[in-house]
Amino acid sequence: MSATMMTVALSELLGATVYDPSGAPSGRVREVALAPQEDRSRIVSLIVKTKAGNRVLPSAAVSAINGGVKAATPAGEWPAANGTEGLFLLERDLLDQQVIDINGRKVVRVNDVELNIDTPKTDAQKEGTQPRTVVRVHSVDVGARGAVRRLLRGVAPKSALHALLGRIPPRTIPWNFVDVIETDPARRVKLKISHEGLAKLHPADIADIVEELAPDERQAVFQTLDEETAAEALEEVEPKVQKAIVESLDSERAAEIVEEMNPDAAADLLADLPEERTEQILVQMEPEAQQDVVELLEHKEETAAGRMTTEFLALPVTATVQNAIDSMREFEGGVEAVSTIYLVDSHGTLVGAVPLARIVLVPPTAPMLSLTQEPLILSHEGVADNEVAELFDKYNLLTLPVVDEHNKLTGIITSDDVISMLRAKL
Repeated sequence: MSATMMTVALSELLGATVYDPSGAPSGRVREVALAPQEDRSRIVSLIVKTKAGNRVLPSAAVSAINGGVKAATPAGEWPAANGTEGLFLLERDLLDQQVIDINGRKVVRVNDVELNIDTPKTDAQKEGTQPRTVVRVHSVDVGARGAVRRLLRGVAPKSALHALLGRIPPRTIPWNFVDVIETDPARRVKLKISHEGLAKLHPADIADIVEELAPDERQAVFQTLDEETAAEALEEVEPKVQKAIVESLDSERAAEIVEEMNPDAAADLLADLPEERTEQILVQMEPEAQQDVVELLEHKEETAAGRMTTEFLALPVTATVQNAIDSMREFEGGVEAVSTIYLVDSHGTLVGAVPLARIVLVPPTAPMLSLTQEPLILSHEGVADNEVAELFDKYNLLTLPVVDEHNKLTGIITSDDVISMLRAKL
């Protein structure tokens, strides 16, 4: 018995048409499910959206995946998709999640997932059983390629998109290096790393990783690190994150970590916390450490930190489409950050914005400046939150460039940031 192996991206499989044995279209793929307790890489079922509601197509009933999904059983036999208890759903639980790349010591975002499809070919039917297609998760795509594929799917013609993707090398992490920790939404995915492994890293590396994690994950890391490592790492993270971490820990654990910090850094941190919280932590500290910090606290001033990401694609005003594609090869930001490429002059002044979709249909030699979108929407650093939200709403933006008083591009705000900002105000 021989088999054919092919690869498909999760973003291509989602939305694909599912055909029943007679060849009639019966629905579309809505989700792809793993049961991590049974097998951490083999897909157990597809959740299919049909006219009769969401149905479960077990992987044993998939006879082929090739542009569409061919089912070996009629749609009437697929059970209703009631709950997803214990299942790990690839779109819900993996796409856009952040994972720790322990080799690169940084946090990366999952932009797409590569799946291997193994379709056995039968030389002779064994005991009358029909061999089934086996689908496994092969790797996660953390580079621009996955982001571009998702952003332009259905927007750009297939052949043009395929040609563009062929020019952006994949940046993937093999699935066996990714650990599905549990199906708890707050801590679904991390690269295979025990907290003991994390403790062996330099505190500055731990700080870089922690700054990128979701709040629940940060808390988990600081609960498990030894006090000394935790204190050193806490000193390295930015004030806003420090404050959030300490506020998430119970007073006793926070005191154990703060005791190990440099008194000056500890005082800076405690000065940023609400007075009541500071008191609770000080009470739990050893008298000597407590005294050092209290003395310093009397002289402290408040500190502040800004909001926006510096992960964006900016190219010289003279750049060509080929230069834009080259810059994507190294890009590590999320999907939204790839959606617009900015052009700046030799002083870093923002000159134009080019939507990703516009670079697909033009030759590599085309100047980026000829593809800019008018009008150029931007925001100044001092602009109030509600004005930023209004710009996103009015112009239906994915990203908004932020400039300083000299119109120099300093960062971008993504729609994710705006959603977080609005949720914080609820």
